[in-house]
Amino acid sequence: MPDPLSPRTRGLTRRHLLAGAGAAAFAGASAGALKLPFFGVAGAAQDPATCRAVDVSATDKRMIISNWPAYIDSKKKPDGTFQTFQRETGITVSYTDDINDNAEFYAKVRNQLGSCQPIGRDIITMTDWMAARMVGLGWIQPMDKKNIPNVQDNLLDALRNRPWDPDLIYHAPWQTGLTGIAYNAAKVKEVRSFSELMTRSDLTGRVTLLTEMRDTMAFMLKVTGADPTDFDDTEWGNAIEYLRKAVASGQIRAFTGNDYTQDLAAGNILACEAWSGDVIQLQYDNPDIKFVTPEEGLSLWSDNMIIPNQATHQANAEAWMNYYYDPAVAAKLAAYVNYICPVKGAQQEMEKIDPSLVDNPLIFPDDDMLAGTFSMMPLTDQQQNEYEGDWADVSGG
Repeated sequence: MPDPLSPRTRGLTRRHLLAGAGAAAFAGASAGALKLPFFGVAGAAQDPATCRAVDVSATDKRMIISNWPAYIDSKKKPDGTFQTFQRETGITVSYTDDINDNAEFYAKVRNQLGSCQPIGRDIITMTDWMAARMVGLGWIQPMDKKNIPNVQDNLLDALRNRPWDPDLIYHAPWQTGLTGIAYNAAKVKEVRSFSELMTRSDLTGRVTLLTEMRDTMAFMLKVTGADPTDFDDTEWGNAIEYLRKAVASGQIRAFTGNDYTQDLAAGNILACEAWSGDVIQLQYDNPDIKFVTPEEGLSLWSDNMIIPNQATHQANAEAWMNYYYDPAVAAKLAAYVNYICPVKGAQQEMEKIDPSLVDNPLIFPDDDMLAGTFSMMPLTDQQQNEYEGDWADVSGG
């Protein structure tokens, strides 16, 4: 009997939960009425140099991590990465998978972090835009580079030089993924671009887009000639209107979370916006499911380990980060989660773990594939509120 938690049978992933939580959060919002007060943080900025706790790592071999569900290999297996870390370092890890949505978690910790109070965690794992938000507010501690040489040396080049942390002192990507197009090759010819996805008559009514505003709207900005990394309100308006017309025309069947995986495999939809890790899961059972690098490029995202202010076990947290940037450890983790491994050298180590994954471009993309990736620029509070309102009006109206 297959292991129900093996990468080939496990259906739940971090991105699945992100999408589901996002859909639930916005499902009750009336059209055009959604505002997000949780981003109001006037007076909440801190200085991480002064808002910090004494690090007791040397005498207290413990640490607490908050991460997304289904985002680590078995914590019980003696030869798994989790137990091996504890055994090799002597650090006892309290690992909690209590992050189901960036905004929801932000709301949970904003009052403490905004007033320089501890949140009882030594590492939290936030998606790029939220990590950038927290770093910008001064809520995150800089890492001691001498404690994380593996991170400094082994992070993929394509994930370096983030504008919100260009010197790699506040974050270390845990896992990375791509957003692109998937289609069922047994049912329809190749879909090569989001422009085709939004207009081809043979796809009408059998297309889904993602409930994640940043994922979907980054591509709408691309299709309408804007740069998702640097756009203004007029360009946003053009992109949201383009999407609105496609919805009104019946081209779009639905905005979904991971629901699209079942519908795509069953042929209920023909093509869709998709996350790379999901497609790997589908391909194990249905090789007709294809992932496409759209002509507009691929959206690239990471979930990042960051150390919040007032963390009391920073050196222990840095030991965890450094450990997971060992290529052999990173390969074992990647074999489970099936997203892009952010660690150089892990592809070679995968030969010893699962050779079938070594040449999978959705786990180990080459430089050319990564060169065409992009992500949406960070948004101000005002943009966040206004754009989410527009998004809810189109996607949930």
